[in-house]
Amino acid sequence: QVQLVESGGGLVQPGGSLRLSCAASGSIFSIYRMGWYRQGSGKQRELVATITTRGSTNYADSVKGRFTISRDNAKNTVYLQMNSLKPEDTAVYYCNARKITTNYDYWGQGTQVTVSS
Repeated sequence: QVQLVESGGGLVQPGGSLRLSCAASGSIFSIYRMGWYRQGSGKQRELVATITTRGSTNYADSVKGRFTISRDNAKNTVYLQMNSLKPEDTAVYYCNARKITTNYDYWGQGTQVTVSS
């Protein structure tokens, strides 16, 4: 089992940047595929980016070239660097950990990102 705690959300102007962090505890971090999802008001939760245990990344088309996911296995932490933010990026961002042996998903509590002038 793993516990996930996100941080780094907040209010930012369009064109600005934020970095989200997700600290994992309770299990061996390296056996989880990590990811970030988001859910805007009245919308379904959607995938933003994932990173495998070997560091391979995948991004939603809407964030390619603007967001970067990374992980530090020594610190049990995954990051999401978000640049050139747009109002449509406003959402609650959730950290996800998927155990590679079972495909079981764990979720953080979410952190609000608001992009507004």
